[in-house]
Amino acid sequence: MRPTTANIASLRESRIEPTRALVQASAGLEVPLGHWLQASTTAIWGDAGERRCDETTPLPTHLPQALPQMTGVARPWEEAAAGARTDHTVTLRTSLVLDRDVPVVDRLAQITRLGLGGPIGNGRQWVSWIHIDDWLRIARASLGLEPGLSIPSGVLVAASDHPVRNAEMMATLRRQLHRPAAPPTPAALACLGSVVLRSDPALPLTGRHATSRVLADLGHAYRFPHFEDAVADLLG
Repeated sequence: MRPTTANIASLRESRIEPTRALVQASAGLEVPLGHWLQASTTAIWGDAGERRCDETTPLPTHLPQALPQMTGVARPWEEAAAGARTDHTVTLRTSLVLDRDVPVVDRLAQITRLGLGGPIGNGRQWVSWIHIDDWLRIARASLGLEPGLSIPSGVLVAASDHPVRNAEMMATLRRQLHRPAAPPTPAALACLGSVVLRSDPALPLTGRHATSRVLADLGHAYRFPHFEDAVADLLG
């Protein structure tokens, strides 16, 4: 989706209005909900550059970090859950989820197979990610459904302990798909391609290094802690 003012407003409302409706419905409950899992995204930090983000990291308040299609959507989405009648709330800021059915994974694999799997832009932008199996376990634990893992109320980052830079991500995809080295995609060309694909050029050209201090303190072990192993599982 192109990041036009109208599209961003539509995206924001599509998150906020359903959340407010659920909050309003919860107000009429005689007994509070046991758990409330509020969806969110690590994109709430916008283009974080070299900053290391975890649950304690303040949100950006101005451009260029606080991109309207990222921080401007995710922040009010989280705030819309205020007042929910529940005993336990986890706001789950999810990074890029690696799953066979996620379009971005399929698209990256396709362009790599076509010989275009080089770094995008300068290739140094951070990519925070998580394998679908690890994400599901964290989500279940947030709802009190995972034996041996109890998540406290508050913000929780759903991301592997090992973010990768864009160049490393693309190199890993080339290795797994047995493709040779590929030239980089200049930022200008990525922006042009986003127009053709009707997508947001900020998606491949910005990034953030996000990990979970909460899960680290709990001693949580990921099934797929490293990007190479996660990709091998999905593309093997």
